[in-house]
Amino acid sequence: MPTSSRRHPQHAITLLTRAERLLARRVRAVLDAEGHSLDAWRVLSLLADGAGHHMTEIADHAFLPPATLTKLVDQLVDQNLVHRRIDPLDRRRIRAYLTPRGEQLCRRIDAAVRASWAGLPVGESDQELLTELLTRLVDALEAEPATPTR
Repeated sequence: MPTSSRRHPQHAITLLTRAERLLARRVRAVLDAEGHSLDAWRVLSLLADGAGHHMTEIADHAFLPPATLTKLVDQLVDQNLVHRRIDPLDRRRIRAYLTPRGEQLCRRIDAAVRASWAGLPVGESDQELLTELLTRLVDALEAEPATPTR
């Protein structure tokens, strides 16, 4: 009996890619109104936890090479959205934090993004399930790096 194309990993990859691009488009519409990019939002949303993060961690989270991240963080500093501090535990490293203005911007964008998603026919329990499944997938993929096949 032939297997359905919906069961192949390629179908899951296509669906994940399409969902990511459509969601990014929706978020970009909100961000455009605020004058910020998706990359900036990824940085700001990580820093919103208030813990402060090293540049390497931010680069990983934002999917940016270090040089590009440095330029972006410089811009966010110039806009008074982010500030840097020397890490008290390792004085050779820098941690980035949101400024109060950055915190306000994050709250405003977060509310606008949530409002833009409110019309989607996906309930809160569906969103929780999707988040759980995607987290498990990411954790599994990070734990077991891909091996080339022939």
